[in-house]
Formats: sequence, structure tokens, C-alpha cells
Amino acid sequence: MQALSKAEFEALAAECRRHDEELNRTGRVRAVESLEWDTRTLRPRGGKTVVTDGPFAEAKEQVGSILVIEAEDVDDPVRIASLHPAAQLGEDLGWWIELRPIAAGCHP
Repeated sequence: MQALSKAEFEALAAECRRHDEELNRTGRVRAVESLEWDTRTLRPRGGKTVVTDGPFAEAKEQVGSILVIEAEDVDDPVRIASLHPAAQLGEDLGWWIELRPIAAGCHP
């Protein structure tokens, strides 16, 4: 993303907004948020909590946003997520979508 010119980024953002509107028209979107690049990570190390500055977890790939949808069946998330800009744009940027169910009982 940082390699894009301002004009390229603005064009991509406009295209993303168009895809986001399609996604929202499904009526299944419960939450969608972009994540900031600056972050702090807490990890247990030697019986203590160690805090490090981000971005994100130490990995080759990074999470840029989170999208929560309500699905009717196992195929519904694929159909809905295919409307998201990451499924349609930015192949050269390395965008992708990973689908995961929310684990029952792991949140209040």
C-alpha cells in the first residue's frame, strides 16, 4: 500500500467503497473495521507479559481489517465475502480474505 501514489490509493479507495456498498446491501454485515498500522502486542515470555510495538503480530502477512457477517450456511460466507474489495481488487498488493467461524463460548 505504501508503494501506491496518492492518486492510485484514492482510486483504489473509491473502488473499495463501491464494493463495500454491494457488501452492505446483503444485509448480513454485522461489523467491518479497518485496522490501524500502529499497535502493541502482548506475549507471555518467561512467566511475564512482554509488550512490543507493532505493526501487528510478527508474521510475513498482516491483517488489515476484520469483517463479521451473519451466515445462513457454510456457502453463504463465500458468496458474501466475494463482494469484498479484497476478493476483487489488489491482487498485486497481496490482498486476500480468510474465512473463519467465530468460536462459540470464547467470548462473553
